[in-house]
Amino acid sequence: MNDVAALRRKPTQARALERVERILTAASELIAETGSDAVKMTEVAERAGVPIGSLYQYFPDKAAILKTLAERIGARVRAGIAASLEGVDTGAEALARLDRLLENYYAMFLDEPVVRDIWSGTQSDKALQALDIEDSRANGRLVAGALKHLVPRREQARFETVCFLTMQLTGAAVRLAIAVDRKEGDRLMAEYRRLLQTELGAFLRA
Repeated sequence: MNDVAALRRKPTQARALERVERILTAASELIAETGSDAVKMTEVAERAGVPIGSLYQYFPDKAAILKTLAERIGARVRAGIAASLEGVDTGAEALARLDRLLENYYAMFLDEPVVRDIWSGTQSDKALQALDIEDSRANGRLVAGALKHLVPRREQARFETVCFLTMQLTGAAVRLAIAVDRKEGDRLMAEYRRLLQTELGAFLRA
């Protein structure tokens, strides 16, 4: 997805691009400090050092800022998936790399308040919920495409469906894990990682 798909006006000149980056950086800092619910557009403009009118030129409301930040997170995750699964030759190697991807995804949510805040709101915001589903679909296709040469031809269509479902369930599992205390969250993720190894291993060990 385009990083600026949520923008009212797409910046083209270097100065405008730099201004948008300042806005997004300011919004990320404020979300990390107080959570997105408490952030006001006037605070974002003040932190970014831009007039409030300039802010509204690019982002009609706070939801547009959150959507743009969410799209950037999604693009970052997809880039990580593509890099991690490049050149996989065996099912065992594929399962090991998928497990590391899941471990890193969980760590991202633990370490970055902005990521936690944005994705915890996907169930209450229809636009973010739709974005979450589309990200899962894109990630599922990416995984299936990278590993389909390891899956019997007769199972490849089903494998793509399972990958899509797995990506969506992974987001739900991680959100649950960060909603409880850390020890329980770690246990939940350990069990989820085992479940994925079993489910995906049924295709990749065939």
